[in-house]
Amino acid sequence: MKITKPFLVLLVLLSAFVSFAQSGKKLDKIIKRDYQIIECTVLKMSDKTVEYSLPGETVQISLDVSQIAKIDFASGRSQTFDISPNTSSADQSTNIASAEMKRNTIAVLPIPYVNADNQQGSEDMAKFAQNDLYNKLLDKSSNIFPLTVQDLRTTNSLLHKAGIDHNNIDETPIEDLEKILGVDNIVAAKVSYTIGTGTTATTYNSGNAKVSDNNKKVTTNDISTTTANNQTYYYYTVYFDMYRNTDKIYSQTRKPLLAVKDGWMDSISYLLKRSPIYVKK
Repeated sequence: MKITKPFLVLLVLLSAFVSFAQSGKKLDKIIKRDYQIIECTVLKMSDKTVEYSLPGETVQISLDVSQIAKIDFASGRSQTFDISPNTSSADQSTNIASAEMKRNTIAVLPIPYVNADNQQGSEDMAKFAQNDLYNKLLDKSSNIFPLTVQDLRTTNSLLHKAGIDHNNIDETPIEDLEKILGVDNIVAAKVSYTIGTGTTATTYNSGNAKVSDNNKKVTTNDISTTTANNQTYYYYTVYFDMYRNTDKIYSQTRKPLLAVKDGWMDSISYLLKRSPIYVKK
């Protein structure tokens, strides 16, 4: 059979499409009870185990269902795994990696720093904002007594082990965060912003005047210069919450008075000083 050129081109395009579809295949997501997320292909399920393979591998891995909280299948279907009624409360608590509880200790969570226009977050700014609030609490340690601030490295290490960062921190229950971090107080904030621009014009005039001998005729040489300046404005909304033993004890929202790049930092200080943990000395 003679293969025409258009048919050959169509065959090549179809082959490329199939190859692309396979390489871009959506994966299933297993969400474990310790918040670890495994992207894989679920192969087999039973009452006791789930078998899966990782992308690019053929090895089948078996996982006990007691370690699984939920599976989001590539098809869009989700399945939640409930803890068996026969499971004791002590066993249930082990599903979340719990740190040793430190009473009267407050932890500063990563602070999502999000562009409200495109919902894109910045990991660097989230860490910077978290560090800024952490240092503010340390500087005011005498004002928040008897609370002590958990070391930031400890907080972030425990969150990292639990698979939690600035992207999913808002989705994690405070009760679980207190267990993971081993604290009874938590401060959680979020910075949302939009960016605007404006132009200002400045005109500068210079020149001289010359008077004729008969004092009747005046001539001038004027020079006028206009400079345009582009200005960037940052419009922030700061969300600020505090929790004690899973109860929300303080919740405020504030917009900075000035639309400047670091305006959110002043709002953080303002809200902290008016929180219930802060006592003026």
